[in-house]
Amino acid sequence: MNTAVVNKEATSLVAQDTPLREAVKRAWDNYISQLGGEEPSNLYDMFLEQVELPLLLAVMAYTGHNQSRTAKIMGLSRGTLRKKLKIYGLL
Repeated sequence: MNTAVVNKEATSLVAQDTPLREAVKRAWDNYISQLGGEEPSNLYDMFLEQVELPLLLAVMAYTGHNQSRTAKIMGLSRGTLRKKLKIYGLL
């Protein structure tokens, strides 16, 4: 029964257009058009690499570089946030 609820919620979320989703769709269309018919690979990791750093920088700037607030806003533990900041050379 929980599976049906999750699927129903996921379906309703997918149906909602948001500016961020529209931007991702445009970026995807642009990316695919530049591949010239080549099959993309490792897309999930590539996407995370492209999005994670700008998101971290934006939220850190928004919070005045307060790591606790940044972690809370991003839904991460403070330890995970610090690990990511180290990966990107921000600590």
